Parts: sequence; C-alpha cells; structure tokens
Amino acid sequence: MSNLEWSNIDDESVKVAKLLAADAVEKVGNGHPGTAISLAPVAYLLFQKILRHDPKNVDWIGRDRFILSAGHSSLTLYVQLYLGGFGLELEDLKSLRTENSLTPGHPEYGHTKGVEITTGPLGQGLASAVGFAYAARYERGLFDPNAEAGKSPFDHNIWVIAGDGDLQEGITSEASSLAGHQQLGNLITIYDSNQISIEDDTNIAFTEDVKKRYESYGWQVLEVNWRRPDGYTEDVPALFEAIQEAKSDTKRPTLIILKTIIGWPSPTKQNTGKIHGSALGANELAALKVALSADPEKHFDVPERVISHTRALSERKAAELDDWQKSFDSWGKNNPAGLDLFTRLQNGNLPSGLEESLPKFTPGESISTRAASGKVINALAPLLPELWGGSADLADSNNTTIVGAASFAPAEHSTAEWSANPYGRVLHFGIREHAMAAIVNGIVLHGKTRAFGGTFLVFSDYMRPSVRLAALMKIPSIFVWTHDSVGLGEDGPTHQPIEHLATLRAIPGLNIVRPADANEVAWAWLKALQTTDAPTGIVLSRQNLAVLPREESEAKQTMRGAYVVKDTKDPEAIILATGSEVKVALDAAAELETENIAVRVVSVPSFEWFDAESAEYRETVLPKSIRARVSVEAGLALGWEKYTGAYGENVSIEHFGESADGALLLKKFGINSDAVTKAVKRSIEGAK
Repeated sequence: MSNLEWSNIDDESVKVAKLLAADAVEKVGNGHPGTAISLAPVAYLLFQKILRHDPKNVDWIGRDRFILSAGHSSLTLYVQLYLGGFGLELEDLKSLRTENSLTPGHPEYGHTKGVEITTGPLGQGLASAVGFAYAARYERGLFDPNAEAGKSPFDHNIWVIAGDGDLQEGITSEASSLAGHQQLGNLITIYDSNQISIEDDTNIAFTEDVKKRYESYGWQVLEVNWRRPDGYTEDVPALFEAIQEAKSDTKRPTLIILKTIIGWPSPTKQNTGKIHGSALGANELAALKVALSADPEKHFDVPERVISHTRALSERKAAELDDWQKSFDSWGKNNPAGLDLFTRLQNGNLPSGLEESLPKFTPGESISTRAASGKVINALAPLLPELWGGSADLADSNNTTIVGAASFAPAEHSTAEWSANPYGRVLHFGIREHAMAAIVNGIVLHGKTRAFGGTFLVFSDYMRPSVRLAALMKIPSIFVWTHDSVGLGEDGPTHQPIEHLATLRAIPGLNIVRPADANEVAWAWLKALQTTDAPTGIVLSRQNLAVLPREESEAKQTMRGAYVVKDTKDPEAIILATGSEVKVALDAAAELETENIAVRVVSVPSFEWFDAESAEYRETVLPKSIRARVSVEAGLALGWEKYTGAYGENVSIEHFGESADGALLLKKFGINSDAVTKAVKRSIEGAK
C-alpha cells in the first residue's frame, strides 16, 4: 500500500482552492461555495495524488474517471481542473456561471475539458457512475478478459463525490443496489456527509442509517470522521488510508462516509444552509481569508509557487502513463484481433455488412414490431460485439435478449433461466427503470460500446430525467419502449400510453422513432446505431402488425424520418401516420379511392429525422400545395399541427384508455379507417 506524501505546499494549495471557490461565487454573486470550500482537500487529494489521469490528454482511455455527482458544487471540480492544468485558467474561474464561460453553474459534458458527465439533477452522477463501472468491466471482457486482476491496461477505477442530496434521491438507491449486486470493485464513492442542504439541517428529513443501508446493498462501507470531539480537523491521511483500503477490495464497491462541516472554516456561516447555495458576502469572505491566514484585500490570489507545484502534475504522472503505454503496446502486439476491434471502436466506425445483415420481412407477414426488434438485435449482435443491453425485468415482453449470450453478472447470480458471467452482454436491471436509463448513459459515456435498455413506453416517465440528460449531452444512448398504445389491451389505462409520444418528442435532441412495421424496425435500428450525437427512443407495438407491401428501397426511407408509402396522381389530401396507424391510413386511402378521392399516405416514423432532412426532400413528401392533411396516431395530437397545418385534422386519443381488448379499444376510440376518411373529407372541405 502506497504512502501519502504531503507537505506544506499541499496545505497551501488546498487553502488556495478554498479561497478560489469563495472568490468565484462572490464575484458572480450566486452559486454554491460551501461544499467546494470544505471539499477542497478531498478534491485536491484525488486530483493531485490518487487519480490516474493526464492533464495534457483529458480523453486518454487509460484514465480513471471522476464524477462529481454533487454537481451544484461545480467549483470542487473546476478549481482542480484549473490547478492541475486540464484546460481551465484563472479567467475561467472569474467568469463562473456567466454567458459563454467554460464554468457553467453545473458541469457540462462536451463543454468543459475534464468533465465526464453532465451532473445537474442530484443522483444522476452516482447512478451513471454505476454505468461507467459496468462499461469498464465489459470493455475489459471485450479486449483483455484473461489478464490477471489489476494487470490489464483496461483496468481503472471510477471515482465519485456525492452529497446528502445524492443519497436521498431514489435513483441512487436503485443504482447502488445494482452496483452491490454486480460486485463493482472498481467503483469508489466519497460521500460528503455534512448534513446540510438548502433547508439547513438534513435531520428534518433524512435520518436513516446510510452505513447499514449500503452494507445491505453489498458495498464496503468505510467511515472517516473529521468532526472530532476536540475540534474539526481535515485529516487527509485518514481519508488517504480509507481510499487505499477501498482500492484493495476488488469485489465490492466502496462508500467512504466522510463526516465534514460544510464551508469550514468560514467563521459564522459554516455548518449552515446559508453557505450551501449563496455567496458568503464581503464581510464573511474577508473573515474566511483571515481564518486561512490570507490577505482579505486580495482576490483570486494564486502564488506562483502553488500553481507551479500543482501544474507539475503532468510530470509527476509521466512514469505512470509510460508504464500504462508499455502495457497497452504489449497487449496490442499479443492481441491483434483485439487491437483491431479497439481501433474500430475508438474511431467510431461500424463494421461493414450491417445493412446486408438486417433481416428482411415478407409483405403480408404479421409480426409485432417488438418481436421484429428482437430479431434485428440478434441479427446485428454477431457483427457488433460492442452492442449490449437488456431491460427492466421485461426481457420476454421487450424482446431485448441477445439469444445465447451470457448475462452480465457475477457467475454466482446465475439462475435456471440465465447463465451469468462478469463479461456477459445481456443486462438485467430488475424493476429499476430510472437507474437503467442512467446506467445506459454511463456506459455510453465511458467508452465506445453501445448499450440499450428496454421497458414499456408508459414507464418512460420513470426514465425521463436520465433520457433528458442523454439528449442534453448529445450521447447515443438507445431506449427500447414497447407496448406503445391502447392497442396493448387488457392491462388497462395504467399501462396504456397516451401523452408519452408527444412529451418525449418535446425533449430537444431526442430522436423518437415509431416504426409502422417490421421492415421499418430494421432500418430504425441501423439509423440509431449510425447516430453518434443524439439518443434514440425506439417505440414498438405489442400487437402484431402486417408487413407493408413495398420495395426494400422504400422501407429504407425510414431513415429519412418520413416517406410516401402510397401515392396517387394529383392527390387531394395527405394522410400522415406512425406505427400501427399507418395500416389504418392505408385502409382509409383505399376506401376514399372508391369515392374517387385521391389521397397520398405518408409514414412518419420519426419527426426528428424528417425535420433534419433538406427542405427539398420535405417538400417532395409534404408539398405545400396540398393543404388538406390528416394525422392519425393512437395518442395525443399535440405536435402534429406543424405537419397538418391550418386546415388539417387530427385523429387521435385525447383521454386515458381502459381495460379491454386492444382492437376493440382502437375502434372504440376512433382509431379506425372510418374516422380517418371522415377527417380527410372535412380537411378537403376546409382547405377549399
């Protein structure tokens, strides 16, 4: 076990970190100084002494990952990124929380170098960190499964700083339970137990025994108490020893409960809610500087000896990085196939032959789109070892299982149905939808594998905060949502989505795809896999749907978001539909033809993909000259108005469902060809 080297320059650097946090919030007039002040020694210890990383190459694949789950304390991270030379400068700290700065109120992935994940809503960081730890283990299994523990270039740790708020959020309970079950020894969380939140003392709402709770999850729990009977002390060596003990346990994730005083040593505001989320004020800031033996008249004061010391981090890490590179080069020489796969994934390339491997479905065949999705996943899986996923205890319903693959779990968790090993590719989240979404995000953020998670569409509500973050971060998580309408039938209104398509489409940057048939499913999956800058939600039916009669080249236009599935000379109106309702639209068009009313039918699997197409293409599908338009979708009409326009009609469901046969409900609620034909006639009259 290594020894801690700590000297006066380290103490001085920590004091500078505290004061920079206080000065930055004071300058802008708002923010969260308290935790950043009291956690300065923790973050400094991690960044300068513990983490394996390279300030000159923040994306180095051999790095440890650091996740600040307590994202409101952004300065805890920003100050270390400045001191260590990761890309931030003093001016960036001075521009905290201001327009176009590299130091926004909460850390943002893709915006600031060294930020591994956007952590805004509490709990998301720790929950997604479980996904990072999943990915680290799975990637080791892809590239170097037989290496001795701790000897592979793909071995590294995931580090988290979390606070009381993180531990209160339900998502961390879900994810932490899975982390213990998975025996993620590469996950180490430092829990800043300062017992202060905006409403002051957390005893008003949070009194559980966190230690026992995490022990029950299967975590190693260590305690470091800086609140001593004889006075508060920032006992860095005690924390260092706990960290070393955490690293030595490779079978359990570790929670280090660190008892701190928020804002210490701020004289009058420490240990109060007043320092959690607001500036100290000039008098208290000056008093803090006096308490730290600093000049109260100086602001953003960084002595040259401090910045020279902290920015020598890269040189201090050079030998460690060199050892890693030698290990990686040796691995690559001995594993040419593994190196080829690694290089392909690092370059963001898909293998050749994916399009040819897509299953082809015969027109007239009847198959639910959820079942078709399962066939597509299994057709692609042999070519894509980086593709893995599962569902929230709904594998048989979501059709998310890669047949014949092992489950991702310690071998002792195998069951009569599932054979598990630590490097398996079938994920089992249990009934934990929110954690599932966050974990999928963490997997995608960690490396280059592609993960998916499935549940019923109605339960996307439980996932929404994590789905929104995926869109905000522009990462290609894939969410599989089945049982997409009242057509699922007898489970009733609690399970029948009504508003979900509209509200998911309302999330900027999230691609929602609702295929009309099995062939659209195949192309939707390919497009989702080709997309690297946005998450995709694939929305699928429970009930069987007829495979539409059209050429393969036409079905491929699914990837353009909307296309003509039935045309006629000089159409008077356009019917637009998604999913199971495309067949309803086709039936209505056939009926209207018997009345000499010419109608074009457009399948619109994805608003987002269609909107991204050129204006010229969109005009070929939806000519402005045809003003009579009808949308048909078994959910809210909200959102369709941008396509149907001033004279359009919407065939939709504007109320909750009920428990009955799905086909009966669709007819009862007006999702049928008769309702569509009448709407078309009204729209034609209105357009005249």
